[in-house]
Amino acid sequence: MSTQHLDETKATAFAERLLGDLQGAAVTLMVSVGHRTGLFDAMADLAPLTSQQIADAAGLNERYVREWLGAMVVGKIVSYDPHTSSYALPAEHAAALTRAAGPNNVANAAAYFPVFAGVEAEVVACFRNGGGVPYSSYARFHEVMNEAASATFDATLIDRVLPIVPGLIERLEAGIAVADVGCGSGHAINLMANAFPRSDFVGYDFAEEGVARARREADELGLANARFEVKDAATLDATHAFELVTAFDAIHDQAQPRTVLRAIADALDTRGTFLMVDIAASSKLEENLDHPFGPMLYTFSCLHCMPVSLALGGEGLGTAWGQQKALELLEEAGFTSVEVTQI
Repeated sequence: MSTQHLDETKATAFAERLLGDLQGAAVTLMVSVGHRTGLFDAMADLAPLTSQQIADAAGLNERYVREWLGAMVVGKIVSYDPHTSSYALPAEHAAALTRAAGPNNVANAAAYFPVFAGVEAEVVACFRNGGGVPYSSYARFHEVMNEAASATFDATLIDRVLPIVPGLIERLEAGIAVADVGCGSGHAINLMANAFPRSDFVGYDFAEEGVARARREADELGLANARFEVKDAATLDATHAFELVTAFDAIHDQAQPRTVLRAIADALDTRGTFLMVDIAASSKLEENLDHPFGPMLYTFSCLHCMPVSLALGGEGLGTAWGQQKALELLEEAGFTSVEVTQI
C-alpha cells in the first residue's frame, strides 16, 4: 500500500481556488438576476443613485434591489459610495452586461446556469441509471437560447458568417431555396428572409415552442418567404431541394447526428452548400486544457447537450465533440469538400 504525500501549500492553494470558483458562481447567479430584471440595462443610463431611486427607475421592489446591489458591490461589479449611499454601474462593466452590448453581453451566458441547475437532480439520476433528460424538463430554455443566439445572429450572421462562403451573398440576392436544420426560435431564418426577399427559407425544429416563436416573429416582420415546420431533422427526406442548408450550434445536440448529416447531404442540390456553425474545440480533452471556455463547454454539455441527445436514445456527442469528430462525421455523410473557418 502506498500513500500520497500531502503538500500543504498546494492543498491550501487549491482550496482557495475552489472558494474563488464558488464566489464566481454566486456572482453568476446574481448577474443572471440582474439580466432578467433589467437592472443592468436601467443602471447603464443612470448617474449614481440610491437603491430606492434605482428600484423606482427599474420598476422593482427596493428591498430586493438593495440586497442584489450588495452582492454586486462586493462582487466588484457595481461601485458604491457610502457617503451618499449611492450605486453606479461603470461604463466599462456595462459594456459586458447590458443588452446594448449585443453578443458581448456576458449576462446572456449567465442566464443559462439557473436553467441548467433546474435539472441537476434529473442529471444526477442519469449518472446512476443512464438515459437522459428531455427538452421538456428545461424550463425557459428556448427563451434564454433565443435571446443569446439572436444577439449573435444580429451582429454577425449577414455581414460576417454568410460571406465566408464565396458567392453566397450574390446567390441569396438572386434567389435560392434555403433550409435551417435545428432552427430553434427561427431568428436566423427570419434575419436572412428579411435581408434576401428573393430567396425562400424554411426552418425545421422538433420543439413546438421554438417553432411557434419563430412563426410569431415572421408574422410580425411580415415575411412571406419564411416558413417553419415541426420536424425531427433525422426525418428530413428532401432530395436536391436546397442550394443552402444551415445548422447553427445544432448538430452536436442531435440524437442521430449521422442520420441528420446524411439527410442534409441528400437535400442539397448539385451546387449546394452546407454551412455548419458549431463550437470551436478539439475532440481530444488534452487539447482543450487551455480553451478559454473549457469549463463552460463541458458543464453545458453534461447538463444539457449530452443528456437531451441521450434522452432520445441518441449518440450524445456533447458540446465539445470537436473539430476532428465533426470532420469524421461529415466525411461519413458524403461531404467531399470541407473547409474549416474560425470566426
